[in-house]
Amino acid sequence: MFIGIDLGTSAVKLLLMGDEGQILKTCSREYPLYFPQSGWSEQNPKDWVEQSLEGIKDLLADYPDARVDGIGVGGQMHGLVILDENDQVIRPAILWNDGRTGEETDYLNTVIGREKLTDYTGNIAFAGFTAPKLLWLYNHEKESFDRISRIMLPKDYLVYCLTGAHVTDFSDASGMLLLDVEHKCWSKEMLDICHIREAMMPQLKESFEVVGSVKEEIKNLLGVRGEMKVVAGAGDNAAAAIGTGAVGAGRCNLSLGTSGTIFITADHYSKGDGSSLHNFANADGKYHLMGCMLSAASCNKWWMDTILQDTDYNANQAEIGELGLNHVFFQPYLMGERSPHNDPAARAMFIGMSMDTTRADMTQAVLEGVAFGLRDSFENAKKLGISIESASICGGGAKSPLWRKIVANVLGIPIHTVENDEGPSLGGAILAAVGCGKFDSLKAACEEVVREKEVTLPDPQLTKRYNERYAEFVKLYPMTKGFFR
Repeated sequence: MFIGIDLGTSAVKLLLMGDEGQILKTCSREYPLYFPQSGWSEQNPKDWVEQSLEGIKDLLADYPDARVDGIGVGGQMHGLVILDENDQVIRPAILWNDGRTGEETDYLNTVIGREKLTDYTGNIAFAGFTAPKLLWLYNHEKESFDRISRIMLPKDYLVYCLTGAHVTDFSDASGMLLLDVEHKCWSKEMLDICHIREAMMPQLKESFEVVGSVKEEIKNLLGVRGEMKVVAGAGDNAAAAIGTGAVGAGRCNLSLGTSGTIFITADHYSKGDGSSLHNFANADGKYHLMGCMLSAASCNKWWMDTILQDTDYNANQAEIGELGLNHVFFQPYLMGERSPHNDPAARAMFIGMSMDTTRADMTQAVLEGVAFGLRDSFENAKKLGISIESASICGGGAKSPLWRKIVANVLGIPIHTVENDEGPSLGGAILAAVGCGKFDSLKAACEEVVREKEVTLPDPQLTKRYNERYAEFVKLYPMTKGFFR
């Protein structure tokens, strides 16, 4: 058997996969998210480990004689985890959706310069990336910075606790702004800019490479037989692409999770152009472009749970009438925005309400606003000459047929779902199976394990309406961005 782990922002999701690719069991365990100041976002790395181990126990409770051959982890990207010389966590992890590094990001993009950053790493700086976090720590928590012995990403801390291996994979490392993506090595220039030594950084591995085995004391704690090899794993979006079968050049996967992403695979490296699309290494050993909006399904969760205080998502969406005619817009910038605006100060807005505006209109505006945010990255890809004919989709928001229909028509392309929509956790299990020799390649594994469920096709008339609505949506941010400076 193989275990896939999705170390997410609000919970860890785990999956047990049999040796023929069948999904035997899934479970999830939540942990806290902390907001010490407005725009800040942190977690305790020890919570990830504790809940992951409890989740593994839960997975295997019905399989007392199971032999687990391998584990693969997909995880939230960009988070900064730092350990001291005694392997103790120095401070809470600063997460991907944390917006405190506005000054450091501006410094990197303007003083160091976008052109140099692109030469060094293939990317420009965004507030959520790891390098600006290190600079913020250097500028604001120098005592903590001076204690750093090891620097890690969230999933890599879990792998370190399981195996003792201080490693990361190329897909996750790409989002640190410390990796020379083209040459797949740490950028000496960026390490110097961030005042760190290469000895602090993890070893670089391909996502499917075995990096160690689970420690004996942990196996005894779990009561598990088998060697339990652990592969390097992947960033959550790269793992999700594998979990939806988006392997090989020219494939596209959309994610409607806490964040929203558009993920486009490529066989070859192409130098970044300084745009909002990230130029990253991929879990299959090649490359991908990615656009990321910081709040996607989390917008609907905020609207439902916090504002409406209503947990019946399906009933709320059932009240929505004809699509494409809504007079209300929603800007989905609850935590600032990355692609395409690169603006941690941006904030969400409802615009266009009148005396006849209904609750259903506003719910619809939230769903449409997220779809328009995804289209921003879709349009940037088209400007680079990339043609996207269709896409797979995963994430909690993708479970909504209505939201899938909105996305299909806003983008004007067919949207495919798969039978097992576990995304990153399935991708992690597939990586483990490939690393342990069960499959010859990721492509072969996906062909056997991943199966399409259904397709949502765009309607030409509705797509035309949404083209008109999107043309109005793109005017809103330039007019409103000054309110939050």
